[in-house]
Amino acid sequence: MTIIYIVLPLALLVVAVALWAFVWSAKSGQFDDLDTPAIRMVHDDAPPPR
Repeated sequence: MTIIYIVLPLALLVVAVALWAFVWSAKSGQFDDLDTPAIRMVHDDAPPPR
């Protein structure tokens, strides 16, 4: 039963860090453009120089 006093705060800490990381990434613009990376591989590369 005493393990719950260790595991519960650690679990809450992990959740808080994950929530902070998500909020930080959303505010910094990580999720602004979700379409361009998916089609970036379709664009042709420049031809190699001769």
